[in-house]
Amino acid sequence: MAEEQAKKQETKSNKQKAEKGKEQEVKKEVKKASKVVEVSKKETVVKAETKKAKTEDKPKKAAKNKLKRSEKKHSRKYREVLNLIEKDKEYKIDEAIELAKKVSISKFDGSLEIHIRLGVNLKSPEQMVRGATVLPNGTGKTQKVVVIASPDKEKEAKEAGADVVGSQDIVEKISKGWTDFDVLIATPDMMGALGKLGKILGPKGLMPNPKTGTVTMNVGSTVKQAKTGRVEFKMDKTGIIHQGVGKLSFDNEKLVQNIKSYFEAILKAKPTTSKGQFVKSISLSPTMGPGIKVDSSSLK
Repeated sequence: MAEEQAKKQETKSNKQKAEKGKEQEVKKEVKKASKVVEVSKKETVVKAETKKAKTEDKPKKAAKNKLKRSEKKHSRKYREVLNLIEKDKEYKIDEAIELAKKVSISKFDGSLEIHIRLGVNLKSPEQMVRGATVLPNGTGKTQKVVVIASPDKEKEAKEAGADVVGSQDIVEKISKGWTDFDVLIATPDMMGALGKLGKILGPKGLMPNPKTGTVTMNVGSTVKQAKTGRVEFKMDKTGIIHQGVGKLSFDNEKLVQNIKSYFEAILKAKPTTSKGQFVKSISLSPTMGPGIKVDSSSLK
């Protein structure tokens, strides 16, 4: 009896030991798992912090890279003359012209260019701004003018000073890729033949258009205007009109006259459906050199 009780006691004791052993093993496994989870959490936190740091550094790196690209893009001379322009200042037109001449870095007689940003609805075809005007003092450039006209108008075009005059022969030449000219003028009866050349002439801004006066029966006067200072303007996809308004070697007074005349033509071309501020900003720049903001009130 005593023996049986001793065996039972021993068996019970062994069971208790086995259970304790299992509990200890379970505790060890739990402890291990906890450590793994803790390490995993730490790694996640570290990764998140690293990602956050990289995200925060992106604008700084982008700005730094932009500065580097800007330094590479512009020459030392360009950066030097840029210091002559006060940032965010809008200059009166005569001051802007004088400054544009100073900041020009070209070794040749460059042009003075005007850039006008318009406040129109870019998605509306009705608000496309385009037209033509004659600069009182010309652009300083010799325009190569081509005329495609009916036979009775060819003589008139030649006498007015057109460089190339013809009809179907010119159409054929252009269809083969010839676009070595600055202005193309056509009589209305020739537009049917020119229609198929839209893909060649359109992207270069050479397609004759009634709105710009290059589709006309008044061939002689249009050729003379093109030769003496007639310019066409058309707003680009960003709502800006760009135009050369004379050579930097022009007298300041002549450049002022050209710019005011051109600006007046832009104002007259304002679409009737346009609302709000029509002219957002104006700037002048030499062919090679930085831009200068212009006070629009000095053009009125």
